[in-house]
Amino acid sequence: MRQIREYCGIFGIFNAEDAARHTYYGLHALQHRGQESSGIVTSTYDETKQRPVMQAHRGRGLVLDVFADQSLFETKLLGAAAIGHNRYSTMGASDNKANIQPFVVHYKDGNLAISHNGNLSNARELRQSFSDQGTLFQTTSDTELVLHLIAQSRRSKQINQIRDALAQLEGAFSLLILTDESLVAIRDPNGFRPLSLGRLNETSWCVASETCAFDLIGAEYVRDVEPGEILVIDREGAETGSFRSFHLPRSHEISQCVFEYVYFSRPDSRIYGEMVDKVRRQIGKQLAREAPVPSVKKGNKLPIVISVPDSSNTSALGYVSECQKLGFSSKFEIGLIRNHYVGRTFIAPGQDRREMRVRCKFNTVEGVLKDRIVVIVDDSIVRGTTARYIVNMIREAGAREVHFRVAAPPVISPCYYGMDFPSHSELFAHEFSSDEERAKWLGVDSLAYLSVEGLMKAVHSANRGEASYCNACFTGNYPVPVHAPVVKEENEW
Repeated sequence: MRQIREYCGIFGIFNAEDAARHTYYGLHALQHRGQESSGIVTSTYDETKQRPVMQAHRGRGLVLDVFADQSLFETKLLGAAAIGHNRYSTMGASDNKANIQPFVVHYKDGNLAISHNGNLSNARELRQSFSDQGTLFQTTSDTELVLHLIAQSRRSKQINQIRDALAQLEGAFSLLILTDESLVAIRDPNGFRPLSLGRLNETSWCVASETCAFDLIGAEYVRDVEPGEILVIDREGAETGSFRSFHLPRSHEISQCVFEYVYFSRPDSRIYGEMVDKVRRQIGKQLAREAPVPSVKKGNKLPIVISVPDSSNTSALGYVSECQKLGFSSKFEIGLIRNHYVGRTFIAPGQDRREMRVRCKFNTVEGVLKDRIVVIVDDSIVRGTTARYIVNMIREAGAREVHFRVAAPPVISPCYYGMDFPSHSELFAHEFSSDEERAKWLGVDSLAYLSVEGLMKAVHSANRGEASYCNACFTGNYPVPVHAPVVKEENEW
């Protein structure tokens, strides 16, 4: 099986007491974006050594496990500035502890730490260029390339070295760079991945992949980091609320990842300027207009609609409300119970391990499903493993009919911009030429997807901004040229 790319969550804070602990809570709120490993780096001034220092603590596992020793925040992770990172697994590289972020280096102009969410589409070319120059690598992650670009820049000022490095990157990158004097937040010119700025108090500022991280620490959402923006948060800016801001040149149009709205982001987060919950309700309503619940004969029990918890809950509610509005009687029920202590399944490395996770993840409520027409609403189908097993469980629970409604178009193409999608051969929609064949394989009475046009209509109706979106996983139309990596063992280029 082709390597699976990471998808991550990042958090940073500047000019705040107990910065590491705030970062810990921020990462906890972003746990859904990465469950393989976690790390925090802090910046402080060492009075004994008379110089700035950075301390790091990283480990495999969930945030609560990696930072279980609370003395870390009292003896090691000191200072008023910090960045953190949650990481999803990659094939091979998941066993390499050196790949756990944030990365920290010391070079001629001081200390640097970096956290990265996304995927560099020109990483192979950059790595080859460095290798030809004799550069040594400590990791197999494309994030390390950014540090090398900064360190080898011939610009005199550090911010210009960072700008010089960023101008050479292609693909998706939301970055946090911690220096001895500042926190630098960067979003690629296309804006593929979300990144938001928050304010904890009058002079403390934070940046996160999703705004749900702000809610946990009591910070206020201020605005999104703009596509292509390099936002420099330093001591002077923190005090005045006026930051230096630079912009990377843009060769392509803004193309924010629409799958963030469909699946990945939490419904209580605001991304790309709008609440995820609001967008998903509109997606569910559009799905109802295109593929409502089946009609039933008078006197029969109403169809019940169940969601596949948790990411499809909101879409299912929108679906039911619109079906009822259109005259298709139905009722929302909780027919599946999720075990929240099992990670996301389509990202689990290895097919056998993934199937076992599905079995551990869901259970049915037999009293709700027995002898009913059941309409399952799910946010998407990637490999199909989860969907097929859920359908089988629902039939075993006694459902009379099982219909499947997908609140997204068929996933037909891999993502090269940081979302964790497999190769063409592993994609469920790519294996079958029609919905009828797909329905037969899933074991359902009917299957319907939301159209690409319907998805974009729903997103734009909920988020009335001028932003455009990347939907390459549904269309195969990549907004930025991609240089697919050569597949090797151990996730090496």
